[in-house]
Amino acid sequence: MLLSVVVPAHRVQGYLRAALESVTGQAPAGDGRADPELIAVCTPDGPLELAVAREAAERDPRVRVLVLDGPWDTGVARNAGAAAARGTYLLFLDGDDLLLPGAVAEISARLSADRPDADRPDEDRPADRPDGRRPHDPSGRPADRPDGRRPHDPSGARRPHDPPDVLRLGHDRVDWWGTVRPGDTTLPAARNQLFRRAFWEAHRLRFTEGPYDDVVPVHRAALLASDAGTLAELDRICVRHGLRRTGTPATTPGRAHFAVIRAYERLAVETGGDPRIRAARVAHLTAVLDDPGRIAPGDRAAFFRAAELPGRHLSHRVRAAVRAGRARARALARAGRRSLRARVLRILYRADLRRPLDPRLAVYGAYWNRGVACNPAAVYTKARELVPHIRGVWAVSSRHRDRMPPGVPYVIEGSRAYWRAMATATYLVNNSSFPGGFTKRAGQTYLQTHHGTPLKTMGLDQLPYPALTGGVSFERIVDHADQWDFSLSANPHSTEVWDRVYPSSYEQLPYGYPRNDVLCTASPELTGKIRAELGIAPGSTVLLYAPTHRDYRRGFVPRLGLERLSRELGPGFTLLVRAHYFYGRPAGTEAGGRVVDVTAHPVVEELFLAADGLITDYSSLMFDYACLDRPIIAYVPDWEAYRAARGTYVDLLSGRPGDTPGAVATTEDELVGVLRGGAWRSPEADALRAAFRDRFCPYDDGHAAERVVRRIFPVEPD
Repeated sequence: MLLSVVVPAHRVQGYLRAALESVTGQAPAGDGRADPELIAVCTPDGPLELAVAREAAERDPRVRVLVLDGPWDTGVARNAGAAAARGTYLLFLDGDDLLLPGAVAEISARLSADRPDADRPDEDRPADRPDGRRPHDPSGRPADRPDGRRPHDPSGARRPHDPPDVLRLGHDRVDWWGTVRPGDTTLPAARNQLFRRAFWEAHRLRFTEGPYDDVVPVHRAALLASDAGTLAELDRICVRHGLRRTGTPATTPGRAHFAVIRAYERLAVETGGDPRIRAARVAHLTAVLDDPGRIAPGDRAAFFRAAELPGRHLSHRVRAAVRAGRARARALARAGRRSLRARVLRILYRADLRRPLDPRLAVYGAYWNRGVACNPAAVYTKARELVPHIRGVWAVSSRHRDRMPPGVPYVIEGSRAYWRAMATATYLVNNSSFPGGFTKRAGQTYLQTHHGTPLKTMGLDQLPYPALTGGVSFERIVDHADQWDFSLSANPHSTEVWDRVYPSSYEQLPYGYPRNDVLCTASPELTGKIRAELGIAPGSTVLLYAPTHRDYRRGFVPRLGLERLSRELGPGFTLLVRAHYFYGRPAGTEAGGRVVDVTAHPVVEELFLAADGLITDYSSLMFDYACLDRPIIAYVPDWEAYRAARGTYVDLLSGRPGDTPGAVATTEDELVGVLRGGAWRSPEADALRAAFRDRFCPYDDGHAAERVVRRIFPVEPD
């Protein structure tokens, strides 16, 4: 085995799957020896990472999972992985790194050039000894050293039989905006070099504990290999390092970064004060000092003194002043464009921000202020039951005020009452965002419930699809995520995605969706009542057709002949049709009583309860409907176009358990055949649906709203 890849997996729940697949998905280089071994090192404190790693191990025998006891330490995890490795070379990736396509083949080809030709025996070489080392060569070639290497050739030339002990790889880095930049070659990093395992073990190289664990072993390895003439380079980008916005020590300012100074002090001791490390030390410590994500402004002077860096100018202060001046100029320009009324409201809002927070006030919003709906509605209802001392008020657009149920308090978006409520409410609950650019105050608690399990790409994952994101401000997306205190997760898949696409420091709540509680608790009597209110004939089989919107198409244009489908199914079926709310108008069906337009029905969960089966395409409704354990048909006539235009996380057409929710049709004729032939409720479809439910509905038990309320609000009044 040529390569062992060690991946410490901690606090990388949104990135680990891609990192592991970047290794296991490498195309074989032509011989089994080039297939990489992958060792994921996890901890019980990271259950999602552990689940992802074990899932990868179940799919691929090359993957092994190590579970460490005790507090997490990256250096300890890397050392454990190295000790368990079996490959000739070691590569240490972080859980948010990627091994780029073709990297293993390139590495194998490069290392093959340094190995003896397997087809031509070396007749001048005496037989190996039982301990694996060769004795002194009587021809005059020096004997191997105890670490398994031959001494450095005084001529400076490295014989082709000498494999490199350290092979440096080309690497780059990508930030959270998707911008790829060259890797920083001045800083030590284990991720961009291979270490021959025999060399690593012979010199007892180890990662240290605490931050900057790779400083000592990486520099020591480079010095030792350089002295021996076994330091090589591969001029090919093999590793991509993901720069995460939050959630790693490298992006959290604090005095923990002073550890880099101690790391170089230890390196100096272990290398006998080798003068070659001085330049590297200055470069690394200077980079840390200049990074505001590591050294806070108040700690700069102390770090500078502790590091004993050469004299430096203060151009960073000048740059900061220039940036601040430009920001003020932009703010003044924006203020000049505001209407007088808006400016007056903003002045009053700033005054309200000085008022004390109301500990008994919560503001709710849903679907960009369309009214009482979705997860916020379920939380609101449960809060009225469990915390009646908390007064709930809804933020609603003036266009949708007619949707407000009688007796439910609300404020109109942008009004004086709206800004007063946003300034003084202690609790904020929304499934999208509050309008107007409010200021999140210290002491306010913001719960982001989201409004669906992500099938299509979301947040920063939309960056590769610029044609669909015109007018989208990704800066505002991450600024909005910075306001959240809690992010509600419907399932582990959602937790992975939210962590990556909305990078910030909020707490994930793996509680399930409150809006689905009714799907778990509804009685047959409630279902019958809903069907009767919809005018459905007793005994009719009800199918809900609920397609999602297309970013590349305006208006609701169903790719399905509703009249034909109703005619083919016959009088025993009723077809409910729900257009996506983005289209803002009914579906426009005209097929009599057996095709019912339910677009305007205010509660989609009631439509779920009324339906015996769901026909949908890429709508997240399928994940909610799966709670009912009723048939789901994926009708995806434009699958390739949709994936190319928007990108998806789940392959509905794969037929894999957990990906495909049931029967699949890609044409209208196929859909008719699936329904008339009974494939939509066959044992095969049932098995796919069961796996789909296991993956996407593990938290849905009818008590999600209660869990949320007890976590967010004080159950007993002060």
